[in-house]
Amino acid sequence: MRLIIQKFGGSSLANPSLRQKVIQHVKQAVNKGYFLVVVVSALGRKGDPYATDTLQDFLAQTVPAPPLRETDLLLSCGESIAAAVVAAELQQAGCNAVALTGWQAGIITDGYFGRAEIKRINKENLLRLLQNGKIAVVAGFQGISEEGEVTTLGRGGSDITAVALGAALEAEFVEIYSDVAAVMTADPNLVPEAKPILHLGYQEVLQMAQGGAKVIHPRAVDIALQYNLPLVLKKTGEDEEGTVVSHQVQRENFSFLDRTKIVTGITHVTGLAQVQILTDLSEVQTEEVLKVLSNAGISIDLISLSPQEKMFTIDAREGKKAAQLMQNLGIEAKIETGFAKVTIVGSGMRGIPGVMVRIVSALNKAKTQIRQTADSHVNISCLVREENVAAAVRALHTEFGLDGGK
Repeated sequence: MRLIIQKFGGSSLANPSLRQKVIQHVKQAVNKGYFLVVVVSALGRKGDPYATDTLQDFLAQTVPAPPLRETDLLLSCGESIAAAVVAAELQQAGCNAVALTGWQAGIITDGYFGRAEIKRINKENLLRLLQNGKIAVVAGFQGISEEGEVTTLGRGGSDITAVALGAALEAEFVEIYSDVAAVMTADPNLVPEAKPILHLGYQEVLQMAQGGAKVIHPRAVDIALQYNLPLVLKKTGEDEEGTVVSHQVQRENFSFLDRTKIVTGITHVTGLAQVQILTDLSEVQTEEVLKVLSNAGISIDLISLSPQEKMFTIDAREGKKAAQLMQNLGIEAKIETGFAKVTIVGSGMRGIPGVMVRIVSALNKAKTQIRQTADSHVNISCLVREENVAAAVRALHTEFGLDGGK
């Protein structure tokens, strides 16, 4: 069975005109001989009647602190509505489509409301429908626990649904459609010279997603990497190739002697706060602090832990909660907002000396102070003031030759 998955985000489904473009993509795949599973997000974005944010705001206005179980039950309706609408429109266009909720598609989760993980996929129903010539239109973002509770997978969860289904059904590839044509070397709103990246490795796109590039959910990339499942990131309504994510990364005009093309892209994320723990803590106390933050659902990043200093970043919206938790533990901490993280990503920088020197030099020229750093084999991140983020991204984009200037 030659099978592919097509996933369409909410911005691709917001109105009938856009959904006609979705129908054309589906028909093209069918005409090529593919069996097809279509995964859909909720229709539109915040403010649209059935978008996830709209439903969440509606519930919050009704109940200030709504219970997680009922929240998941309501939020799952957005994708269910989208699946029903898209399947009906496909039928009207002559396609043999059927709408499925996450649980009808066999998606079984671990039962954690709001951030569930997929445990397994019972694929018998999907396979039966596909073998009977049906196009399965599956509601993304949702599943059901062993106890029969409706759960959601967290923000961007429809990407996870699509890739998990692709892995379970042994799809040839997964197409992720959105309102951008490809992964770019930087945010074009900050860098007009940014260029599309046609080929990426899994680790590179994972680091770009984690670094703030709104291209695909990092967990979806993890699954694709684990199952060696190629991804294609494309724009709805266009036939361009988009960005192909796989192990088979192609580099145009590649040279082992080229030291300027070691960086693939620049990402950024704003709205961060830097936390400095001022109390002298033992290792056991440090562990307790991290555990308390984790249990409160506060994710930390850019972690610097040593006997001399203990610093990390959090989402600035979690600042008050983190401050209260620290106070409850009797710990003095300085929490400063107004920061952004700028990250250079590229598998080509592995083992190459002088990369950090170039970063420091570029940011010095851009009059941008580095407040904290972190790195791995394929990325280096710098914490900067939020007002400097545009200058920092542009400077790094130029320094590493991504605008064609070097």
